[in-house]
Amino acid sequence: MSVYLHDIPLPEAQTRLKKALQLANSWGVLSIEAIPLDENALGRVTAEPIWAKLSSPHYHASAMDGFAVRANSTNSALPSKPVSLQVGPEAEYVDTGDPLPVWANAVIPIENIESLDEAGDITKEIRKPAFIRIRASVPPWSHVRPLGEDIVATQLVLPAGHLLRPADLGAIAASGHLQIRVARKPRVAILPTGTELVPIGSNLKAGDILEYNSLVLAAQIKSMGGEPTRFPITKDDFDSICERVQEAAQTHDLVLLNAGSSAGAEDFSARVVEKLGTVLVHGVAVRPGHPVILGTVAHGPSSFVPVIGVPGYPVSAALTVDIFVEPLIAAWLGRRPNELPTVTATLTRKIVSPPGDDDFVRVAVGKVGDKILAAPLARGAGVITSLVQADGLALIPRGIQGIEAGENVQVRLYRSRSEIERTVFCIGSHDLTLDLMSQFLAEQDRRLTSANVGSQGGLIALRRGEAHLAGSHLLNPETGEYNISYIRQYMPGIPVKVIALVGRAQGLMVKRGNPKGIRGLEDLTNPHVQFVNRQRGAGTRVLLDYHLKRIGIAPEHIFGYSQEEYTHLGVAAAIASGRADCGLGIAAAAQALDLEFIPLFQERYDLVIPKHFAEGDLLAPVFGLLTDNRFREAVTHLPGYDVSVMGHTVLEDG
Repeated sequence: MSVYLHDIPLPEAQTRLKKALQLANSWGVLSIEAIPLDENALGRVTAEPIWAKLSSPHYHASAMDGFAVRANSTNSALPSKPVSLQVGPEAEYVDTGDPLPVWANAVIPIENIESLDEAGDITKEIRKPAFIRIRASVPPWSHVRPLGEDIVATQLVLPAGHLLRPADLGAIAASGHLQIRVARKPRVAILPTGTELVPIGSNLKAGDILEYNSLVLAAQIKSMGGEPTRFPITKDDFDSICERVQEAAQTHDLVLLNAGSSAGAEDFSARVVEKLGTVLVHGVAVRPGHPVILGTVAHGPSSFVPVIGVPGYPVSAALTVDIFVEPLIAAWLGRRPNELPTVTATLTRKIVSPPGDDDFVRVAVGKVGDKILAAPLARGAGVITSLVQADGLALIPRGIQGIEAGENVQVRLYRSRSEIERTVFCIGSHDLTLDLMSQFLAEQDRRLTSANVGSQGGLIALRRGEAHLAGSHLLNPETGEYNISYIRQYMPGIPVKVIALVGRAQGLMVKRGNPKGIRGLEDLTNPHVQFVNRQRGAGTRVLLDYHLKRIGIAPEHIFGYSQEEYTHLGVAAAIASGRADCGLGIAAAAQALDLEFIPLFQERYDLVIPKHFAEGDLLAPVFGLLTDNRFREAVTHLPGYDVSVMGHTVLEDG
């Protein structure tokens, strides 16, 4: 049966690769090298146990500045009946770290003695008085670091397979070593392929794709303890790719062939591996990343080098390295594979998964009240920002078609629990001021994580206890007021504090030069105008529907009314890319993508906060920003924003 694009379960794919390497005696430490004991040893992995050559300390050392004495000579000392000892035969001054005289077995700290001269009078001489007077006895070995207190010669200092930390280097040095024997770093070749790829910094034209996967993969390899080599881009040519793989295999322990792993006309990776060696797996039941190739290519007459065909989409590529390469590098270094801390979290919205695949879902994580929540991020395999924003990965095992909102999932955390507990979880309407707020809050030991689900979705999330606050700008068409009636509808009985954040202009975004001559909402009925809308429940969608109704335009008369985006920047991107001619949004989004902006309406954007969160310490820095001149000034630099309302209390229950 052909292995090409035949998805197999993840454990089976991992087992095939491991067995192939074990048969070739290539599973385990590749080789051992001796390196100097210096700061460059940090992060290396010990290849052998490290045994102490010396004891530390290697003599009885004073732990204090004071006088070395025989402990039994102090036995009768009392506050009311002090004992005097003659300096020389009965007491000797020592500094911290000095060796004790061979006859001494205790040290009296300098602050616990009185210095006396020959006549028995108190003197200011500290180091060499004639006598010292003490008023308390000391037990044997008091204030002494005995030989071997820290390390005893021949004891195990560190085991094999240990990842060296700063303190470990000190312990190795203290035990008498000048060099350490460590596992050689695996050498990993990263080969980007694709005619459409151009180097970072190129002047882009339509069809060009910046090649940055190799940068990400190399950084991953380096963080895992490997030694990456980024090769130049190879165009989509079968023979050229074969030559590049052969070249890389001569000097590297692993070859990562990036892109071309699917089954398209210019997807050559599987054929290259088949020609040069053996294809073990082509297609793994994981999402994202299912067209992974696992194989081997010949390296000399009796050995081979493993090769992994890494999918071209950035998220798929990064996760492929985490799933397949990290355990391999761990085995080659002789350490355990990395294990991320895991927590149980509650999903904020439903996840639909392919039933036959292990589905790795990027999530933002926050602690709201006593619940840890996981908000799924964008699912696209090309959305690398979802990896930047992700606090962890939720694994939906194969055989499960999805998980409903409110159910629990296991999340592998990228961040520490303390970071999660300092995270302000915001779900609701998208606004660019939230990005600024996130930047300013980072200076005050807070993280702001926001998920864009629209104003209505944000209020529902607050009702479910799934967020600390929500951004909202829902207009009541009957009263002209913002948010209040919707809060009463979607959050009945929940005391809230509503704070005005900004006033902002809403209008139509169009391409530079306004080629379709759009001036207002009436022009949206032109059948040659392609509109892009916000999602149902978004405040901008509510605002649009309100004004369309006022002027008597039915939604079905607008071409593209049902085409939806979840953010203002998403609408702007659709217009800038030519997918649409116009859309309703904010001026700052138009400026960000060099569009023209036709102002139509003014609106107020509020923060809706349940009262018990508004009174807690977590959100105190958020309220502080509302009166922070630096933050207010930064917001005023965004076009179309008015900060005169910032910080005004619109509503406060209870």
